[in-house]
Amino acid sequence: MSSILTNTSAMVALQTLKNVSQSLNKTQAEISTGKSVATARDNAAIWAISKVMESDVKGFHAISSSLDLGTATVGVARNAAEKATELLTEMKRLIVDAQGENVDRNKLQTDVSFYREQIATVVGAAQYNGLNLVNGSTGSMEVLASLDREMDGTVTTSFISVTAQNLGLGADPAPAGAFGAGTGGVSGDGTAAAVAIDEAGSADLQIDSTNLSAGDRYVITIGDRQVAYTVTQQDMDATGADGAIAAGVRSALEGMGIEGLAIDIDSDTITIANTTGADITLTARAEAAGTGGLSALSGLDVTSTAGAQAALADIETMIQLAIDAAASFGSAQGRIDIQNDFVSSLSDSLRAGIGAMVDADMEEASARLQALQVQQQLGIQALSIANQAPQNILSLFR
Repeated sequence: MSSILTNTSAMVALQTLKNVSQSLNKTQAEISTGKSVATARDNAAIWAISKVMESDVKGFHAISSSLDLGTATVGVARNAAEKATELLTEMKRLIVDAQGENVDRNKLQTDVSFYREQIATVVGAAQYNGLNLVNGSTGSMEVLASLDREMDGTVTTSFISVTAQNLGLGADPAPAGAFGAGTGGVSGDGTAAAVAIDEAGSADLQIDSTNLSAGDRYVITIGDRQVAYTVTQQDMDATGADGAIAAGVRSALEGMGIEGLAIDIDSDTITIANTTGADITLTARAEAAGTGGLSALSGLDVTSTAGAQAALADIETMIQLAIDAAASFGSAQGRIDIQNDFVSSLSDSLRAGIGAMVDADMEEASARLQALQVQQQLGIQALSIANQAPQNILSLFR
């Protein structure tokens, strides 16, 4: 049945043309944006997943910056530790030279002091953005390394912990008062004080603990032998701290094993009597407890045989400490670099996954565009034919 009120063919042609136009608009949007899922309306689930992954990519970009900062900071510390190792090795050469008898130990001591000052400069300058991992000012550094997402959406952070290495030189020698002035004895000003003890003479060493703390030590040299006594907390807590420390120093002096040396103690005063049959020189100094791994550098003294021998043992320990520090920083820097490479690769993989979900297939879109354009033209033609059908009814009334 034909009707001039209801043109079914035109309705079908119009609906078909509408569907083709919608598909054509969508295809044109894909081509212009490059995405098959540009908004949540296109595919809500895929769009939501892609946005979560995009946020993770941005987070990993920030992590990469954190890792770059971390590797730079650790790199500065590693270079400082390696340089300190080189300087300590040069210092060891001087100390070995000082083991001989026919050498100018005073000049060697000057060079030793030069290297000590240079090491202090290197350690003090080894900071990056205000953080120094080698001077003892910090215990460790946490480098942001990763974002870990659980199945339930919980996100946690992971860190690479870098342990600081204390290559600080510690405090200066103890202040005045560590040694008191005994009768005909040694006056203490925190630096080395020497007194000549004639044959059959004596000297007093008076202990004054006013400015001492646990860990400080007395270093005493007699002739070519040197001994040190470290003040303990038990000494400082004793009712008579001066007497307790004096007893410890006396034991250390007796351990030197010098024949003909009489050592007596009266409260806080140690009397050293020379019965060796020859003149001797007594040198004493107080050293503050060093807070750094290289604090023993302040006590290196190669002006005597005993001091040179003690310095050789100390320098070996400090060289090994610096080597271990450089190796530790090297391992940490290597781990950070590996993590940085991984984060970069992971970000690339995430971006590739996002692209696979939301990017448009441009070859397919191009082919589909041409097909839809043809369908649109045919739809317009079909609608035109359908609209002409009522005109045919007029011929029945002629």
